[in-house]
Amino acid sequence: MSHPFTKVGMSPTYLLFHYIFYLLHRMFFRGDVCGVANIPVTGPFLLAGNHASHLDPPAIGSNVPRQIAFFARKTLWKSGVLSWWMDQAGCIPVDRDGASDVGAIKRVLRTLQAGRAVILFPEGTRSVDGELQAPKSGVGMIACRAKVPVVPVRIFDSHLAWGRGASIRPGIPVTIVFGQPIPIAELEDKSAGKARYQLASERIMARIAALPRPPVTVI
Repeated sequence: MSHPFTKVGMSPTYLLFHYIFYLLHRMFFRGDVCGVANIPVTGPFLLAGNHASHLDPPAIGSNVPRQIAFFARKTLWKSGVLSWWMDQAGCIPVDRDGASDVGAIKRVLRTLQAGRAVILFPEGTRSVDGELQAPKSGVGMIACRAKVPVVPVRIFDSHLAWGRGASIRPGIPVTIVFGQPIPIAELEDKSAGKARYQLASERIMARIAALPRPPVTVI
């Protein structure tokens, strides 16, 4: 398991919570974390992962050695610590149907143009049983419009640790695997016309699906 703290471009507030979430993952959901070296050290990129739990964003984000921007539902912006933290962390407010939220898409593109990274979940909603779902077109559209590489990431067993409608279950290992960046040339097919965004999302999802669970080490 690689230690992620290169601390590239992190604000003090983000760095603090990055470290806290990293420790929580190590203490209560300690699984393998592989492929951290695949994450670009500089420049914009999209991080695209499967989604099965509320644990996914903090577990993945705390193992990325750069500050990344997250989507968060607009309804979460209420008075209190959560709203303050989301502002400090640079979260991007989005309507529940993020694919049709033009303002959120523009903010994502501006974030990428500024040289930062953004994490998105192609499935759009959490899987109930951990099985991969069909992707929406949004991630493909953003990748094609921003012309940035996409780093696939697969998280294993987060649905067992905190699944939809279930209580959180500390002690269940949550494993994370980062794949090699996918250049935009391998994702975008302009000849597909209006279907090219969906096709790009499907290609991203296929790369996520191809990431293998690390072998169990017998001591």
